[in-house]
Amino acid sequence: MTPIVVLVHGAWHGAWCWAGFQAALDARGIPSLAIDLPGHGASTSPPTDLHGDAAHLAGVLDTIDERHPGRSVVLVGHSYGGAVITQAAQRRTDVAHLVYVAAFALHADESVMGVLGTLDQRRVALGTAVVPADDGATSTVTADGARASFYGNCPEPLIDAAIARLCPQPMATMTQATTGSPLGHTPSTYVCCSQDEAVHPDHQAAMAERCDRRVDIDTDHSPFVSAIDELADVIATAVDEARGS
Repeated sequence: MTPIVVLVHGAWHGAWCWAGFQAALDARGIPSLAIDLPGHGASTSPPTDLHGDAAHLAGVLDTIDERHPGRSVVLVGHSYGGAVITQAAQRRTDVAHLVYVAAFALHADESVMGVLGTLDQRRVALGTAVVPADDGATSTVTADGARASFYGNCPEPLIDAAIARLCPQPMATMTQATTGSPLGHTPSTYVCCSQDEAVHPDHQAAMAERCDRRVDIDTDHSPFVSAIDELADVIATAVDEARGS
């Protein structure tokens, strides 16, 4: 039985960012489901923190299990979404493979900002593009900053459409720590993006060492738009391995 691929977006984004990529998975006969984390995309739920986002994902996995008993899943997390799949996948037997796409592959008791603080400092365009809200609870990204940080190799019309959909991101998602990690006992793949201006390639390389396999794609922070076929090939490999396990 072919596993279902569950796609988890990164900060400021929503399920909408995976639309073109899902079409590529469909063409390969790979079923996928892209979710909106609370307060993002079309979600009507209030924004939450890392644990709340992970609980939402766990609920989605429970629903898949109810509808398709015995079918495993491949979790794909992009950027901050890597922290979400890390937190949600603990102690679950239905998760057959984890794919981190320029993402935060965290150990237990680590947060996004915490792990960045342990790595050598690197400059990326995102560093000057984030604008905290007056109350400090959320942040947004400037239009020009989003263009440089996320979509450097993407087609221009798609960049404009993406920027219009970006939404505020709760700051708590970046500072809250995981309570555990599936790394080391759940098979994992890390996709490094060599032209990334949101998560520095050096930082990605450090987190890739925590995973079982590393794949490099010469593109920006959004390979699901800029390098669809290359990323789809990575997911197809993970699905094939999960199907055979």
